[in-house]
Formats: sequence, structure tokens, C-alpha cells
Amino acid sequence: MVTEVATDMRTLTSTQIDGVREALRAAERRTGLRFAAYLGPAIGPRRHFSERLHAALGDEVDRAVLIFVDSEKKALEIVTGSEARRRLPDEKCRMAAMSMATVFSGGDLVGGIVTGVWMLADQASRHP
Repeated sequence: MVTEVATDMRTLTSTQIDGVREALRAAERRTGLRFAAYLGPAIGPRRHFSERLHAALGDEVDRAVLIFVDSEKKALEIVTGSEARRRLPDEKCRMAAMSMATVFSGGDLVGGIVTGVWMLADQASRHP
């Protein structure tokens, strides 16, 4: 599994990117799902853009979870593939998104992402 963190480099330091990347890797090991994150602005409508990013994960798209965060616009999307969606229904993704938003509101972008990844991994590991 190749863990991806795409970001506008002005947003996070390399140490912060490494922290997000490690959370994604741990979630992948725990669940067998593919986790990826994108931090930066959407090009066009946010949901459509995040779905295109998710589709770009290629062969792993069915078991993939993409977390999209635009900190400037305070926007967040969680996109799941068909296999991932069975283990992460919309309700669970909404709960993770609400927790992430709470942490973001305190000014902790990395902590919010890591919190969301952990919550999603915890839920997905309960429903293999």
C-alpha cells in the first residue's frame, strides 16, 4: 500500500506531513483499507473535485477512503469506495467529520486529520 498525502506545501511542515502519513499507514495496517488525504483548495465544486481525487486512486478505489480538507474555506469531505462504504457508512463518516471540525476549530489541522483517521479506522476495524 502506498500512503498518499497531497498538500499545498505552505499548509504543513514536513514533520506534520509525516505525522499524517503515519496515521494513514496505521489505519491501513489496522483495516486493510486504503487511506489517502488531500489538503488544499478544490478546483471546481468541492464534492466533484474530491470524488475525482478518490477515483484517481485507481485499482484501489473500491477499498479507498479519501479525506479532503480545504483549511482556507473550512471545507471537509470524506469519500469512500464501495467496499470501504460497507464498513464506513455515511453516519460514521459524519461523526468523524464533526470530530475533525471540532479539532480544526481549535487551530490544530494535523490533530483534526489524525483524529478523523483514527475514528474511521476504529469503525472500519469493527466491521471487516
